[in-house]
Amino acid sequence: MVLNLFRLLVVVALGFLSGKLASKLKMPAVLGFLIAGMALGPNAANLLTQEILDAPSYERLISVLECGMGLMLGTEMVWKRMRSYGMQVLVITLTESLGTFVVVSAAFCTIFYLTGVPMFLGLIFGGIALATAPAPALSIVTEYHTDGPVTRTLIPLAVLDDVAAIAVFLGVMSVVLKQTAGGNIPGYLILLVVLFPVLIGVAVGMPVSALLRRSENKKRNAVVVLLGVLAAAGLTMAANAYLMPFPILNFMLTGMVYSAVFSNRISEQQLDEIMTLCAPMIGGCFTLIILNLGAPLDYHLILDAGLFTAVYIVSRGVGKIGGAAIGARMSGAPDTVRKYLGFTLMPHSGVSLVLTGIAISSLTGSFSQYGDIVRGTIAAAAVINEVIAVFLARKGFQLAGELEAAKPSSEQSGAAESRI
Repeated sequence: MVLNLFRLLVVVALGFLSGKLASKLKMPAVLGFLIAGMALGPNAANLLTQEILDAPSYERLISVLECGMGLMLGTEMVWKRMRSYGMQVLVITLTESLGTFVVVSAAFCTIFYLTGVPMFLGLIFGGIALATAPAPALSIVTEYHTDGPVTRTLIPLAVLDDVAAIAVFLGVMSVVLKQTAGGNIPGYLILLVVLFPVLIGVAVGMPVSALLRRSENKKRNAVVVLLGVLAAAGLTMAANAYLMPFPILNFMLTGMVYSAVFSNRISEQQLDEIMTLCAPMIGGCFTLIILNLGAPLDYHLILDAGLFTAVYIVSRGVGKIGGAAIGARMSGAPDTVRKYLGFTLMPHSGVSLVLTGIAISSLTGSFSQYGDIVRGTIAAAAVINEVIAVFLARKGFQLAGELEAAKPSSEQSGAAESRI
């Protein structure tokens, strides 16, 4: 236990240094974190061992950090600012997520039809492809202090996209299970995926906001907010363990709802003060979450990548970029959102790897041979896509004219990093 804790601390320190080195080389720090995760993970140096990654305590830590990262998202969802573009976010989320599902599913169903593989496997690929890993793109937001229509659209969309992905994936799996095991996923489960995080976020956010409104002590209020993160994460873990058939609830959604509740019930000045003090914690969340994204990725798979991997990466890119452009046009979003938002949605590992595990477990009996197709394709795509996606996300912000658009002064940098 002590040795594993020491290993984890060393990994975090090396990951932080890798991020600094990447910045010195004029690359996004998040790329340094990802590469450090791969290099130090079980498929390379094995400093961050599989034993650590599989430990329940480590999984709980990551869940808490994901909930904590929701602070960054929810504190931007103040109704006074959201009401002008909230519907745009919903429309774009639907078009880019469903567009990705349609494009990827169609591509793989066609290939599998021609090669004699069951076509429902194409739906699995489409369901997994929806998922976006928000941490890499949001890390670029904080590192470069991006600001503008693309940034403001991406922040709430980052979590809503994963919620849509989980809902569609569960619907797909209800069809797949009928084919592979004669089972089914109940329809109400899709509702619970959204309902539980929202209810938990509101249940914790309301009393926290009441405490914040009664106090003017900045440090005490920051402590209250962080304790609220622990409470929200703990309740989500309990719901995952005792109320869901498998752990699928989105901790970032819980954190986003929780922080959105208290953000709308206190003054913006008080919110700025709290988030300035919470900024180091949010930065730590990013570092370890991205290291965790990189750790399971096996760089050896780059050499084994084949046609399926190429089709997956390209068709997913077409779905995300094209779907975001269609949604932006339909909702009247600015031209920069229509042209460049899709580039920031390319990061993919994280939720996609969880969904892959669920999909493989459903391919039993005579269908078990197809699990290797899913596992190999998604794993290889995750490695290749994640490196490319970081550069694409940064390029998207650059082309939109939002890189360092709101460069903070030394006195205001803490607040800017925590509030975007």
